[in-house]
Amino acid sequence: MTTSIHDIVRKKRKELKLTQKELCMRSGVGLRFLRELEHGKKTLKMDKVDQVLHFLGYELGAVEVIVLKTLPEAVIEDIASI
Repeated sequence: MTTSIHDIVRKKRKELKLTQKELCMRSGVGLRFLRELEHGKKTLKMDKVDQVLHFLGYELGAVEVIVLKTLPEAVIEDIASI
């Protein structure tokens, strides 16, 4: 199971006991942007997301995704049995 970026940001901000406004001031992004990020808006500027994540000790990265629809059924059954 993966955790969404917005969940990571919100959880880490609360662990650090920062308000949204405080995190904005420290990470250099606007309040509206942070609110949209924490609410899971699908279209955000990656550089700003990275800015917030970097402040919180994270970074953006590529993750390989297996698309089960394109795999033969025998392979899907093997994966499901793991």
